[in-house]
Amino acid sequence: MTPAHVHPGPPQDPTAIGLFTVAAALLAVAAYVTAASRLRRRGDAWPRWRDGSFTAGGIAVAGAAVAGLPRGPFTGHMIQHLAVGMVAPLLLALARPLTLALRVLAPGPARRGLLAVARSRPAGWLVFPPLAALLDVGGMWLLYRTGLLAATQRQPLTHALVHTHLLAAGLLFTFAVCRLDPVRRRWSLAVRGATLLAAGAAHGMLAKTLYAVPPPGTAFDGADLREGAQWMYYGGDVVEAALAVVLGVGWYTSRGRARAAAVSRRA
Repeated sequence: MTPAHVHPGPPQDPTAIGLFTVAAALLAVAAYVTAASRLRRRGDAWPRWRDGSFTAGGIAVAGAAVAGLPRGPFTGHMIQHLAVGMVAPLLLALARPLTLALRVLAPGPARRGLLAVARSRPAGWLVFPPLAALLDVGGMWLLYRTGLLAATQRQPLTHALVHTHLLAAGLLFTFAVCRLDPVRRRWSLAVRGATLLAAGAAHGMLAKTLYAVPPPGTAFDGADLREGAQWMYYGGDVVEAALAVVLGVGWYTSRGRARAAAVSRRA
């Protein structure tokens, strides 16, 4: 059987979509750093490491948009996927951008409007951990187990839309699991932990299928396919382990506060 055409990887257009993504990412970083500096100037505490975390997340998004693809085309694509869909969302969520915005905005319509959106019913459902996991990991299965990946390699706009979905879904999932910013409902550690385990299992299973069978409509080199699948499997494990650490630290901190409050009430 004659093998199908091997696509050379997602098209790069640094003069249009790529530069737009870089500009948007850098603008978001500049807005965050400016807001954090304003908060500190008025005497409020805001850890500087959060500035670094948000900046690193923005750089990850920008770099994935315009950087050349390292190694083989599928491996390069998978590194982009990890940067945009997993690493950047974790770095951005750790910076608590919603909390920063609520603290820096003066009391008024803008702050009330943002708080109303954060506590709205639709926002509450979007950060419901199982639904956020379905949008995130389910989107990955749709990308790699249908002809969607092949379409992104032919159409730059489709490629950009897919990366936008990866970032948005990754952010929703990370926000839902970490629970660092104020939202409508705070789901329990059990729900968030179980969701993280289930999502990690589904992500790992997808990586294993890619190790053996390429996405429909593509015919990547076997070595490239296997290396890319390994990046997905082990890279996903690293990010998921980091999310588990965030969960554990959050649980430990909340228990400490609860004990301190109980001691204060007894005193």
